[in-house]
Amino acid sequence: MSEEVIRLSKLMAERGLCSRREADSFIERGLVIVDGQVVNQLGTKVSREVKITLTRQARKQQTSLVTILLNKPSGYVSAQPEPGYKPAIQLITQENSFGAQNLKPEYLKGLAVAGRLDIDSQGLLLFTQDGRIARQIVGENSNIEKEYLVRVNGSLSDEALQLLRHGLELDGKPLKPARVEWINQEQLRFVLREGRKRQIRRMCELVGLKVLGLKRVRIGNIKLGNLPEGKWRFLQPEERIL
Repeated sequence: MSEEVIRLSKLMAERGLCSRREADSFIERGLVIVDGQVVNQLGTKVSREVKITLTRQARKQQTSLVTILLNKPSGYVSAQPEPGYKPAIQLITQENSFGAQNLKPEYLKGLAVAGRLDIDSQGLLLFTQDGRIARQIVGENSNIEKEYLVRVNGSLSDEALQLLRHGLELDGKPLKPARVEWINQEQLRFVLREGRKRQIRRMCELVGLKVLGLKRVRIGNIKLGNLPEGKWRFLQPEERIL
């Protein structure tokens, strides 16, 4: 029986060393060592058992990657602009910084949204240059909690509340268990470990609730905190998603 092989870049991403795109860049520049040997051929396939290390230059490059926290107002789209609306990344300017943040032009290169918010929602939105962080949040096997405060209109029976916690399905697929609880008569707290399109709004519709407002306040260990609406700050070195 032949040993299973896998593209080196895919294995690096699976192990959380970097994103696949970053892996290809590192490989091409000779910054990846496999079982003690430099590999610089794109598309190289390896055994799943190999030892992979990044050179000092690659690790140094990773430490220079930035992640930005933005308190997105409603009316902005998370990623690609839609007709008549502005993308949230346009809010990342020196003028909109919260505290002493020095925004250099290179910090805006390659910034990608990690965990979108729909146009009608507000709150914590992450932009990152670091594929490892993006994978933690939106990767296929991501299990990171995302917490939302949701203002609703309508009545909710105990049975319907239990359905919100577990038992609903969207697009023919069952939803993962969620933590859902009342904060007050008008507001629910949702803690999810997945991010289907407009998931909370659609969940609420299924049990007869209308969402009046939705705000994300936490992704993993990162909290929105006192970041004002429309302002941004850098993720600090001591802050960890997990």
